Amino acid sequence: MESVFNVEDTDEENNRQSSKRKETEEDGPQSKKKMNSKPIDCIDLTEDEPACSHNRNGSDDEANSKLSLISWNVDGLDTLNLQERARGLCSYLALYTPDVVFLQELIPQYLQYLKKRAVSYQIVEGNEDGYFTAMMVKRSRIKLQSSEIISYPTTQMMRNLLCAKVSEDDTNILNSGEDEMRELFFCNPQVKFLNQELCLMTSHLESCKDQATERKKQLKVVLEKIMEEPDNMTVIFGGDTNLRDSEEHCRFTWDTKTNSNKDVSYISRCRFDRIYLRPARTGVKMTPDHMTLVGMEKLDCGRYTSDHWGIYCSFNS
Repeated sequence: MESVFNVEDTDEENNRQSSKRKETEEDGPQSKKKMNSKPIDCIDLTEDEPACSHNRNGSDDEANSKLSLISWNVDGLDTLNLQERARGLCSYLALYTPDVVFLQELIPQYLQYLKKRAVSYQIVEGNEDGYFTAMMVKRSRIKLQSSEIISYPTTQMMRNLLCAKVSEDDTNILNSGEDEMRELFFCNPQVKFLNQELCLMTSHLESCKDQATERKKQLKVVLEKIMEEPDNMTVIFGGDTNLRDSEEHCRFTWDTKTNSNKDVSYISRCRFDRIYLRPARTGVKMTPDHMTLVGMEKLDCGRYTSDHWGIYCSFNS
């Protein structure tokens, strides 16, 4: 595993988990166009360039008033071409410049890579071992104020709910030392993003069809946490929910028919990955603006960034 990422000073060990998603349908992968992901030493994502994103139209003021987000299961447990795929993720971050990123199925080496490459983002992770979730927030736009990890008591797959509250840029926070920042993660002040109270949540709910009962328990924890937030708080939850339904018009985010990363003999097309918005009940209300799937181009290595498509969305505030 040490050879998967050529990143210096990587001390974490890879406690790779073998539990992966299994379906019972048929396969028919198709080829897509490639996306350039040639090696680079560091990706500078500090310049917010509206021209880099096709969906950032209108004036700078209009763009700055929108919150943008990417949620993506990056399939870190699949170590084949993992460094190239991680570069692919960073390329999408440079293209879309999201304010917030929700990631699932990270492993320690992948996380270390992102910390060294995506230097314009601050990262908080849901665990340190095995595989886990994480949030990334753009330093120039928002700051993490507090974070919380809520355990799922009966999970068999190391799953939990990662929550964070954020604020606008604050010079005092920006200049805080590492120890001070760690204390801020676990305090609970009143916080704002563009004059709105904002709580972010991500999770990777229990995988596989036979884990439906456990998945429902975990979803109940998520919904209860969303509903208990104050009326003036806007809540955004996103992640790999592993939920299955027949809403085909919403398109699929895990699709073995068009995504060939998994060498499987079945076709499975599911909308596992989702974003939920609970607008504030009082005061200014955030509204959905735009959503699209990302990661549907093959990289130079011949594979996709993940076996999941990512979700890019933006919100008006």
